[in-house]
Amino acid sequence: MNTKKTPKADLENKRVLFIQLGIIFTLAIVLLAFEWKTYDRILTDLGTRDVVEIPEEMIEITRQDQPPPPVAPPPQTTQFKIVEDDVDIKDDFIIDVDVDQKTEIEAYVPPVSVGEEEEVAEQEIFIVVEDAPQYPGGDEARIRFLNDNIRYPQMARESGIQGTVYITFVVERDGSITDVRILRPIGGGCDEEAIRVIKAMPKWTPGKQRGRPVRVQFNMPIRFTLQ
Repeated sequence: MNTKKTPKADLENKRVLFIQLGIIFTLAIVLLAFEWKTYDRILTDLGTRDVVEIPEEMIEITRQDQPPPPVAPPPQTTQFKIVEDDVDIKDDFIIDVDVDQKTEIEAYVPPVSVGEEEEVAEQEIFIVVEDAPQYPGGDEARIRFLNDNIRYPQMARESGIQGTVYITFVVERDGSITDVRILRPIGGGCDEEAIRVIKAMPKWTPGKQRGRPVRVQFNMPIRFTLQ
């Protein structure tokens, strides 16, 4: 049986073309292999950080010792007792004066001129002086004045309030009373009554320092007691 083949199916005449295409393809692969470049791999760790230790600066803590404040002389105490309205008040009030202000303390006084000394004496308020201020007539006259003028407040009487009102004031260079203040109140109107009576006092004999009248701070506790 003879094999029939059409001229178009015969590849013998195209063998040269196929050989050329194969050579071109082979040369292209070889050329690509020679031109192929490789690089060294570098590993980078983004999670690492450099730690720089900074030394802490130590600050020394210092403490300055303050001298203790001057100790004021103990205050005087005045005690009052409330009685019925029909009883003589003068015979039933008990007033105790525990401390006076005649304590002498030597203090260094820097030398100053006459004008400066007068100006300092007018402005400075002394707590302890050579000659303490006195109520005109002495402590007995002062006690009588308190007995005659202090009235137990009705609010404190009804509420049963009693105790000691600590009051302070300044005896000026002319003997007048200024800067009346409450140091320890008890309420019920007793504080206001104590201030009222102190402001109503006549002029005192002023205190003296080195023979000159000076302003002196004076403390006076007044005790309100119900029977």
